[in-house]
Amino acid sequence: MGIADQAPPYVRGISPYQPGKPISELAREMGFDAAAIVKLASNENPLGMSPQAKSAISRAALDAARYPDGNGFALKAALSAFTGVQPGQIVLGNGSNDVLELVARAFLKAGDEAVMSAHAFAVYPLATLAVGATPVQVPALEFGHDLAAMAAAVTPRTRVVFVANPNNPTGTFVSGAQLEAFIGALPGDVLVVLDEAYTEYLGEADRYDSIAWLDRFPNLLICRTFSKAYGLAGLRVGYGLGSGAVIDLLNRVRQPFNVNALALAAATAALADREFVARSAQLNQRGMVQLTTAFAEMGLRWIPSRGNFVTVEVDDGAAVNAGLLRRGVIVRPIAGYGMPEWLRVSIGLPEENARFIDALRRVLADA
Repeated sequence: MGIADQAPPYVRGISPYQPGKPISELAREMGFDAAAIVKLASNENPLGMSPQAKSAISRAALDAARYPDGNGFALKAALSAFTGVQPGQIVLGNGSNDVLELVARAFLKAGDEAVMSAHAFAVYPLATLAVGATPVQVPALEFGHDLAAMAAAVTPRTRVVFVANPNNPTGTFVSGAQLEAFIGALPGDVLVVLDEAYTEYLGEADRYDSIAWLDRFPNLLICRTFSKAYGLAGLRVGYGLGSGAVIDLLNRVRQPFNVNALALAAATAALADREFVARSAQLNQRGMVQLTTAFAEMGLRWIPSRGNFVTVEVDDGAAVNAGLLRRGVIVRPIAGYGMPEWLRVSIGLPEENARFIDALRRVLADA
């Protein structure tokens, strides 16, 4: 037996997460000028980051030889003021992905189950499998969460339920009233992880106050990120809000200094720049109209989305994606989510959206 055979079978059986193709990789492969490539693959903020965050990074870099504040005091204080929860109810992560991993390490073991929807974020089953637990994927309802079916899938072995709202990669959404009823109907010893990575993009009519539920549901953990609307994807910083007991357990398995000093400073500054977040959401709304109008003109089907991306059906996702890459446009094929006929397209700047639309028309015309 080789050394790799010594790893647990559940680790050897994991298919690694496939991120969106970097601009630099496509430039190398195709011999393109990187500046001429349009990337609409990873749900990044096309405006970049807040100017306030950039200034904070510059200041923090002067002291980068020092370890960061392992407890993230300043960011937790800012988040406490922003959310109304106590600092002891906040855990910080190296992106919200890190918080999802902490959940798996703290609450799951071999023999346990975690319930999630099909076509939901790939990290849920990956984190579950990595600790030897079993992911239970419930068939989707119109590409989104079937909350009734998910509740029915809960058994005495269930320790965690993952819900993404809005969902990635489909952009589907369930109302706050539906979510509140769903959480209230679950056993109190099952942790509900409500992943709100795209919550800043919700319109006023869709907004709900999940933070207010924390007092009633000590088994609720809300995950959020600075990677999307705040534009800090490259710095990797997210957070979780929950009861003091849940947060205490997550901190026990959290790595020391899991959020770097530049990320802590940038996130603290970005949280205060409400105008930048509002501008990002407005740009996203206009871009969504730009893309979906073009899809309608091309006779394509898409999934209505509340995120900063939209998923469109193109019959052969791999072939169309390859054609787009040859034209210097990167989007996200999602065959790994069980949707090989679809592509997920992030909302970009108006000119980036136009470049994608033109490339898509040409690819489909050549098919």
